[in-house]
Amino acid sequence: MALRSAAGYKQVPEEEKSKLVGNVFSSVASSYDLMNDLMSVGLHRLWKDSTESVDVHMHQLVGDVITTELLFVLRKWDVAFRALERINSVSHRAMQGTLTDIEEDTQIYVCDINPNMLNVGKKRASERGYKEGHCLSWIQGDAEALNFEDGSMDGYTIAFGIRNVTHIEKALSEAYRVLKRGGRFLCLELSHVDVPLFKQIYDVYSFSVIPAVGELVAGARQSYQYLVESIRRFPNQEKFAQMIQEAGFERVEYENLVGGVVAIHSGLKL
Repeated sequence: MALRSAAGYKQVPEEEKSKLVGNVFSSVASSYDLMNDLMSVGLHRLWKDSTESVDVHMHQLVGDVITTELLFVLRKWDVAFRALERINSVSHRAMQGTLTDIEEDTQIYVCDINPNMLNVGKKRASERGYKEGHCLSWIQGDAEALNFEDGSMDGYTIAFGIRNVTHIEKALSEAYRVLKRGGRFLCLELSHVDVPLFKQIYDVYSFSVIPAVGELVAGARQSYQYLVESIRRFPNQEKFAQMIQEAGFERVEYENLVGGVVAIHSGLKL
C-alpha cells in the first residue's frame, strides 16, 4: 500500500502533495499579501515588522557581522527585506571606520519552489528599491533538496512554509546541511493556540471566516480551506522543537506569539 500524507484534512498520496501545494500557491500568489492582511487583521505585519521578539531573533540571525551568506526559504518576503535593512544599518555603522561596505560582502538568497510566488516577491523587492543581483538573489528550489553546498550559509530562515513541505524532516535536514558551524536556524510558522477560550474563537474564525474571505477576495475557497487545515495538521510547538533537535540542532527553543497563533523556533548548528 502506498504511503499517504495529509494535505490539510484531505488524504492524498504522498507523491501528490507537492503538486497540490503548488496549485494552491499558484492560485493565490497575486492576492497573497491582501489575503494575509484580511486573515490576520494586519497582525502578520506586526509579527514580522514590529514585534520585539521577531526583531530580537532577526538580530541573532544577522548579528554585527562583516560577511555573511543568508538563505531565506519563504512564503513571506518581508522577513528577507527586514534582514537586508538590518545589514544596511550595520553597514552604515561600519563605514564610520575602516571596514569595507558590508553590503558588498553579503549575499541573501530568497528561495521558493513556486515561480509565481517568486515573481510576486521580486515585484515587492523592486517596489522597495532592492535591485536583484547586488546582494539579493531569487532562487527557485525545493526545501527538501536545496541546491547549495554543505556548510555554505551563516543563517537559514523559513517563514510560513515548512508546514507545506511533504517531508518536514527532510527540510530540517537540508537546513542543517547547508549551515556553517555556528549557523542559526530560524522558523516563523503558524502554530497551535494553547489558550482554551481563545482556541475556540480562533477555530470558528479559521474554519468559517477565512475560507469565505478567500472565496470572496481571491476566488480560491478551497486553497484557503487547505491553508487553515494545514495549520491544524502541523506538529505542535513541543513536537516540532523535538524534530529540530533530531535534525542535529542544539540550543533549540521556541517562543509563542499571540497565544500560539504564531511561533518562532530557533536552533544552532554547533
